[in-house]
Amino acid sequence: MNVSDAIEARRAVKHFDPEHRMSDAEADRLLRLAVLSPTAFNIQNWRLVVVRDPALRRQLRAAAWDQAQVTDASLLIVLCADLKAWAKNPARYWADAPQPVRDYLVPAIGQYYEGRDWVQRDEGMRSCGMAAQTLMLAAKELGYDSCPMDGFDYQEVGRLINLPPDHAVALFVAIGRATQPAWPRGGQLPLSEVVLDNRFGA
Repeated sequence: MNVSDAIEARRAVKHFDPEHRMSDAEADRLLRLAVLSPTAFNIQNWRLVVVRDPALRRQLRAAAWDQAQVTDASLLIVLCADLKAWAKNPARYWADAPQPVRDYLVPAIGQYYEGRDWVQRDEGMRSCGMAAQTLMLAAKELGYDSCPMDGFDYQEVGRLINLPPDHAVALFVAIGRATQPAWPRGGQLPLSEVVLDNRFGA
């Protein structure tokens, strides 16, 4: 399946086969693709919590308004952002780059993020969103369906997964074999409403 087909075919599926098991090789493939997603300054600030424990899945389902896909999907990933990834040995993010690139970019990381908590959080959410889209499109290529989720109690989810204090939960992605098709598309806004030339307004 090419990328365009995957984009057009991807839908938020709510009903998954709870008996289906994804192979370790398939799950590994999805995760390896997800971590190729872009991040600013290559700080790789996403953290992908793969929830395999059935008991924990049931607890997360309770924190997600009893949405069945939390327990029934073959793979449940809680995408979290390490808000302080920029400060954690940033030289490692450019360890394989030429020395002039390292000399320029590594100091720039701290200069950009230091003291700007809102930027750290915004960047983490952007990074997790891009990783989630990579996961969903890669899953579609492998013949799986997916559901991005933000309908849950963030504080309770953080407690259940032992979220570190310098991290934030962004969203879930549930992946598996659909048992029912997604609802028909609700209707796309015309490009003329959502695409602007150069700037807003006259």
